[in-house]
Amino acid sequence: MQFKPALIQTTFLRRYKRFFADVALPDGRVLVTHCPNTGSLRGCLREGAPAAIEPAANPARKLRYTWKMVRLDGSWVGVDTSCANALVREALEAGLIPELADHDRIVPEVKYGLEGRSRIDLVLSSGGSWPSVRRGPRALPVGDRRVYVEVKNTTLVYDRPQGRVAAFPDAVTERGRKHLADLVATVEAGHRAAMVFSVQRSDCIGFVPADDIDPAYGRALRAALAAGVEAYALGATIDPGRIELDRLLPIAL
Repeated sequence: MQFKPALIQTTFLRRYKRFFADVALPDGRVLVTHCPNTGSLRGCLREGAPAAIEPAANPARKLRYTWKMVRLDGSWVGVDTSCANALVREALEAGLIPELADHDRIVPEVKYGLEGRSRIDLVLSSGGSWPSVRRGPRALPVGDRRVYVEVKNTTLVYDRPQGRVAAFPDAVTERGRKHLADLVATVEAGHRAAMVFSVQRSDCIGFVPADDIDPAYGRALRAALAAGVEAYALGATIDPGRIELDRLLPIAL
């Protein structure tokens, strides 16, 4: 994912009301930017840290800039959760996860789940045959092989003796547990299902569930893997010019 032009470098001041973040330009002017992350952003809200923002594509938007990154301990961290699906798609198309490399098409936002009202982030589809009339851009062929892929953006880290590890979630997430239950139901229905953690930072050597923050999620993740759901974590190279998921991180349960 390239940023052209590169993001505007600023200084982070504060985040408030979930969707607002104040940053300061080099000349001292303060801008109110959109915060595209509803999580707690634990560890990322460091006053005085370098930050990067992006002008809105729509010049009429009320908040003219979006907060995209913050620099912590020498490493840039991507805070925009809306980037995660596109980053993972790029990684899958590049074959970064060999187990998920064999597919003919990638279809986003397909309805699925226990109640049929959830939307999976990506479906990897191979083979199958198309009906005489397709039903839209999210349609899938009949009799295809599918992998349902749920994506989670990750910014939280823990410092461990062996190095820094990424962790998820950064707050209690009932919604995240529901997604795991939907993935388990997908496996039980005969399809493959995978959770991919998009770690938007370059300073991590592995991934762990954040059991101290949401132990129920950690238990649900382990149960999902035991039921056949796959899990992968991807680390990034990131700076104000680009973000690229470019390596697999080992997951320690």
